Amino acid sequence: MTARDVQGVAEAALTWVSAHRGEFELGDDALAEHANVNFTWKPLGELAQVCVSIRRHTDPVGPLHEAASDLLAFAWRQTGQGALFLELQRLEPFATYPLEIYAAFASAGLRHDDYERAVATVARTRGWRMTEQEPNRRLSVLNSERRSGIPQHDAMSRALPRTWLGGLPEPWTFERAAGYTLTHVVFHLTDWGLTPGGVPPEVAGYLSQWLPPWLDTCLEDEQWDLSCELLAVAGSLPGPPDIPVLREAWTKLASAQDTSGAVPETGSVRDGHPPAYDFVGCYHSTLMAAFAAVLTAHRLRTDSDDGGVPTEKVRVLEHAARSGRPTHPGHAVQPGHDGQGVSR
Repeated sequence: MTARDVQGVAEAALTWVSAHRGEFELGDDALAEHANVNFTWKPLGELAQVCVSIRRHTDPVGPLHEAASDLLAFAWRQTGQGALFLELQRLEPFATYPLEIYAAFASAGLRHDDYERAVATVARTRGWRMTEQEPNRRLSVLNSERRSGIPQHDAMSRALPRTWLGGLPEPWTFERAAGYTLTHVVFHLTDWGLTPGGVPPEVAGYLSQWLPPWLDTCLEDEQWDLSCELLAVAGSLPGPPDIPVLREAWTKLASAQDTSGAVPETGSVRDGHPPAYDFVGCYHSTLMAAFAAVLTAHRLRTDSDDGGVPTEKVRVLEHAARSGRPTHPGHAVQPGHDGQGVSR
């Protein structure tokens, strides 16, 4: 898999997302008291964040950038240009998920002044600062405050050691839930891949050693959604990318992508059970495939001599892809309306 091949995965994935944009629309239940945000705000927020990240890492005149911009504008319209966030603030003043979703739009310059004033008032209260959250969730709120121009109520450096990843745990304790928490810790530390230097050296060193076997395990188990998130982590770390690991991983992941561009969360036809390509069963993994692919392609291109000529590492990747030579040995959230948000 070359950088261009990896970008092709992103293009196919975003084509599927564009064709299914209607599934991301906020229905009449978006503000209902007992609505399940997993099926309303959560998909829309994830769409917005992925589109923001793609825009940051692609050529402004390229098709990926154009498609992401179009989808981001669609998502912003769904929020009433931000007006629905203000209504959510009125209905659930201490819920954090509205700010976590809004922050993606704010980072792209799409802002709603009245909502920002309202949430900033709540964010100054003791109730907001003392809300009990999982440690990786606290990082999400802190990063969302920063992106929205709200003073952070704590330091990221103090919140990180309380997370699973920040504790540098025994690598054999990795499992699915830990995988999803560690990926989001990295996303929040790096502002979704924008600032790799946000990962402290000791954490970056730990991940450089253990991310490859974890990724290999998830790919072997056909956990495509988590594999995409781990590949996004690989594209968010400081230092040059691990070319052999990326080549093998992307070759496997590309084989799971449907001709429509969809990527299932899990499973294959290996055991006679075809993967689910319905919207709920693949929208998140397809978004993550686009996100991870864009980060990977960007890192491969920026790790170059003069902005376009592949370095020796990229040449090794391309040669290995042509020869087929092996180079490396071998989830839904239930937040309700309790203020604990939407992130996985």
